[in-house]
Amino acid sequence: MTKQIPEGVSQVKLWDVGTRLFHWSLVICVCSAWFLGKFGPNIMTLHFYFGYAVIALLVFRIVWGLFGPAPARFSHFLFGPAATLRYAKTLKNPTPSYWPGHNPIGALSVFAMLAALIVQVSTGLFADPDDYINVGPLADMVSSEANRSATKLHHQMALLIAVFVVLHVAAIAFYKRYKGENLVTPMLTGWKLVRKDKG
Repeated sequence: MTKQIPEGVSQVKLWDVGTRLFHWSLVICVCSAWFLGKFGPNIMTLHFYFGYAVIALLVFRIVWGLFGPAPARFSHFLFGPAATLRYAKTLKNPTPSYWPGHNPIGALSVFAMLAALIVQVSTGLFADPDDYINVGPLADMVSSEANRSATKLHHQMALLIAVFVVLHVAAIAFYKRYKGENLVTPMLTGWKLVRKDKG
């Protein structure tokens, strides 16, 4: 039986295939790179390959955020402090927001994750752990002190990214269990329930 759509809400094709492929590809590549970095073999060739894939995905997302479909553009989910605070006050309400895209809190998480990943892959390129094996491809372009700083920051950012991932999953669970809003299915199918007055 088809679930009835609430009054004032419509089902729209929100997420394009490019955005969805980016999202799930990033999930696979970031998680794979993280686990290989923490628990993988000493020779981290696969870790590097997944890192290069993350770089390609980030370049795509930046281009898509500037020139892609409206819901995927950064300008579509760039909110000021007032709008973000207003939305934050609604989180206590156990009802779906039906937001047409990334809500203000979700937008902050997107920008934070993209920034963290840019720092992560950048430091990985210049990292040199002094094992003469797992050296970043651009490590010889900077000083040994810069190599050490990049390596240290690369390890620190891995922890921060893990925290972001846990918070992201927790937010999805919060919206599903408390607010009754499924955020996973729209990122699979592209279709999302959206308030008509925000469409």
